[in-house]
Amino acid sequence: MGFGHRRHVETHSLFSRDSPDLYARADCEPADPANTLTDRLNTLLNSSGSGYTLPLCPGDQYFIQAPILFAAPNQEISTVGLPSDDTRATLVVVGPVANGAGHTTAIDGTCPNCNGVKLRHIQINGTRLGASPTNGGANIEMGGPNSDQLIEYVHSYDPRSWSCLHIAEGPLNCTGATVQNNDIGPCGSDTFQEWADGISLSCRNSVVRNNIINNPTDGGIVLFGSPGSLVENNTIFVVNQTLLGGINMVDYLPFNGDFTDTIVRNNTIYGGFATDRPDAGDAKGTNNEDAIVKIGIAIGPRTWFGDRYGANVSTSGTVINNQLSGAFGYGIAMSSARNFTVEQNVLFGNTSFIGSRGPNCSNTDTTPTPAPFVMDLNTTTQSTTQIDFQAITDGDGLTCILPPDGGDFWPFGGSPETNGNQSQSSSGGLGGGGKAGIAIGVILGVIALAAVCWVVRKWAIKRAATPQQTWERGGYVQSKEGVTV
Repeated sequence: MGFGHRRHVETHSLFSRDSPDLYARADCEPADPANTLTDRLNTLLNSSGSGYTLPLCPGDQYFIQAPILFAAPNQEISTVGLPSDDTRATLVVVGPVANGAGHTTAIDGTCPNCNGVKLRHIQINGTRLGASPTNGGANIEMGGPNSDQLIEYVHSYDPRSWSCLHIAEGPLNCTGATVQNNDIGPCGSDTFQEWADGISLSCRNSVVRNNIINNPTDGGIVLFGSPGSLVENNTIFVVNQTLLGGINMVDYLPFNGDFTDTIVRNNTIYGGFATDRPDAGDAKGTNNEDAIVKIGIAIGPRTWFGDRYGANVSTSGTVINNQLSGAFGYGIAMSSARNFTVEQNVLFGNTSFIGSRGPNCSNTDTTPTPAPFVMDLNTTTQSTTQIDFQAITDGDGLTCILPPDGGDFWPFGGSPETNGNQSQSSSGGLGGGGKAGIAIGVILGVIALAAVCWVVRKWAIKRAATPQQTWERGGYVQSKEGVTV
């Protein structure tokens, strides 16, 4: 028995040193030997045909050097026993990176023959580890020219690139994806242009529900049009990073602003909260990281991109019965929108609306004062909105604001994290102990990776999935001069 194999068995949570039978489980594909792992997993998917389930071992970390590729309809990747906590198997992205490009994607389900594939009950560690972003696909790339895919009970975090989870549009024919009961994040850094989305949806007639998105930095849930989709009962919150937008309906491409029958309802978005203890009579306090959500729900390309898309607008979406609490720049911001319905969205608990012009605000724009609900009447037409919207004269590039640098501006209260319920949903997500275990696992994994690389440093898998086109979504808007659409 090789050293690596024996170590895997003896440290596995399902075995003890007193066991008379120290052998790997027969019902799951082991992580060892590491030097054949990526090839073994891809060979199983590529050779096993439709309906095959790739079974991963509970508690194991799989150090992969390239994406794991679904290869046939109705295949599944999942952890044996379908746990929903930190015993889910973890795919760890460790492939090479050089000159800002390299391995970024753990799972790819965008093959031309990937209808009905399922990704369930696993974890994805993207291992950015504080580095600058790497060009490439998301931690998870699904969708493409396919229908009826399922992603559930997955924990995806720390992507090297632009998103924790991307459901791509293919040639605009992706349809019917379901993204549910996942715990997503943290995703990206709030350092300028190092952001990452939580969930990025660009697939028609899809459902995104019952997910918890913790500490995303670009968009919590970003809808690239995705006509006919339902986004409901999700929770988005920040802890120690500023988030540009909670739920974004701003991207003109790839569906030319079409949000027909896209419904965003019954979601809860938490901005920042005070991190100090209140003295008697205090209504607000300081936040250690000055963390806010700049826009809770952003509607229309101008809120994000200024006049980059000229007179083009987001059309025909519905935003109803959503809840916001904590510190925001703007709760809901609308501009360059037509035929939207935005009603019955409310504030709850303690809230504050804070922020001021930042250095990246356009010299020609008038940045509106932070407020709960703002709408640019010059560019928003034929829409039905709740009566508490405040009219503004310029709704361009609102993510350029910056939170205050300290001060007693953050409300006392709490997000799911500060209330002790982080990632505890119907998915049975990670609590504090689970996150600590993952952090320790990451450290041990990096050590293990160094050993693997010493043995097989000349070996690398050349295959990599071709990423879908990703749309530029810079969170700050430059000046208006010279833009034509």
